[in-house]
Order: sequence, then C-alpha cells, then structure tokens
Amino acid sequence: MKYTQLQERRIHGTFDFPLEFYHITPSHPRYEMSYHWHVEFELIRILKGEFDLNIDEQNFVAKQGDLVFIKDGALHGGIPKDCIYECIVFDLNSLFKKNSFPQKQMQKLLSHHLMIHYLFPKSDDQLHQIANTLFDAMRLKNEGYELSVIGNLFHLFGTIFGYHLYTEITNIPNKNTKRILQLKNALSLIESNYSSPLTLDDLAKAAGMNAKYFCRFFHEMTHRTPIDYLNYYRIEEACLQMITSDSTITEVALNCGFNDISYFIKTFKKYKGMTPKKYLSMPF
Repeated sequence: MKYTQLQERRIHGTFDFPLEFYHITPSHPRYEMSYHWHVEFELIRILKGEFDLNIDEQNFVAKQGDLVFIKDGALHGGIPKDCIYECIVFDLNSLFKKNSFPQKQMQKLLSHHLMIHYLFPKSDDQLHQIANTLFDAMRLKNEGYELSVIGNLFHLFGTIFGYHLYTEITNIPNKNTKRILQLKNALSLIESNYSSPLTLDDLAKAAGMNAKYFCRFFHEMTHRTPIDYLNYYRIEEACLQMITSDSTITEVALNCGFNDISYFIKTFKKYKGMTPKKYLSMPF
C-alpha cells in the first residue's frame, strides 16, 4: 500500500501524468486528515462509513457512496468514522494545458471565478457512474488506463458544467480570505518545524495575532486548541515514520519533537488509543 503525504510541497503523479491515487483504511498512518492544502484539485470517494470534513470553514459529513470535490488551494481536513475512502489528487492546470481546448467554464474554474459544489451525494447517478469508472481505472492501472482516466476526468467536468453543479463567484469576502491565510501561516509553521520546540507565542506570531486571540481563532477554525493540534500533528508524523523507516520508537519520538519518551507514549495513546509498540504490531 502506498502511503500518502498530503502536504502542499508533495508532487502527485508525474510531469506527463500529474494524477495520483490513494486508498485509505483505518490502519493507514495518515488515516485522519490533518488540515492542509495543495495546489492540486482532489476527488474523494467514500467507500464505507462517514467522513466529517471541513473545507474552507464549511463543515459537512460525507457518507458511504458520496463524492467530495476539493478545489486547489482549499484548506481542508477531517475525521473519518469507521471509514474507508479513496482520493485522486490531480494538477488540473497542467492537464488543461496539455489537452487545451476552448472552454470558458474551465478557465473560470482555474481562475477561481467558479466553484464546484463540495459534496455530491450518491443520488447523483450519472456523475457517480463517471467517477466510479475514473477511480477504478486509477486503482487497476490496466494497459492504456491513462487514456481512460483523462477521458473520464474531462467527462466528469463536462457533466458538472452541463448540470450547473457549481456556483459563480463574483466577489470573495476579504475577511474570510484573510482568516484562511492566517491559519495557513500557523499550519505551515507546524508542518515545517514540528520536530522543534514550538510555543503558543510562536504560532500566534506566524498568524499575526496575540496569543489570547489566536487561541480562540484557532479553535474556531479547527475545533482544536493550538497545542492540541501541534501534538496531534506530531503523532501523525510519528506514525508515518514508524511505518516507513527503520528508526526506533525513541528515535521517532525525538524526531517528532518529544524529548521525554514517557510523555511521547502517553500522548500517542491519547490520539491513537494504543501504545507505539502495539501500533507497530498492526498489519499494514
């Protein structure tokens, strides 16, 4: 199983075929989706259970059979509940250039003047038929699958535009844009410096706020306190390192900003419900 790194600097796919597929189950080290964003678009197919998602401050629950669309640059994260889901992450701008044709709606989408709906319930039969063919082609990778993938991806967009499953954006509120940018700045600091000591003041400074207001702001945006989120992110990184490297548990703890192994084990149990040793014994 390929482990995903859904961070802004991650390259998905190749230059010639800028799409990547991920199948995610509860045993995946990045099962919970920490808040992040990327320059690519993303499609998520819910195969089982529910996914409590937040996309650019909008909360909703995606259920089995639903399809989720995430635009480029959207800040998103979520908590899966007994969920199995699949993602396709793709660089639409690159695909559009390689397969150029006159299409006003696509240009509007790429310039953020048009926003496709976030959630498509399983009742949208035609859309889901196309999406299922797209996901199956990415999963099976049969000979010539790239042609099927590109064809079905553009068929999907054609259906979305044909049934007007989008909203025209005439003006984006500056306040919302600023709030998301402030949160992105704080999250960027966590992503790039989680292995180092980070204080509440450090995070507040990155967001351009005082510590007291930042705590309230961060909780409103993520439903976690800043330090809780920092520890949660460190444990997510620890899980990934334990599965994908030969580092010992102590080395992983140090790599992820924990100088006290006992505190690392206690924090790990808080977020994962088991010790690091037991987690390592799980089948992946």
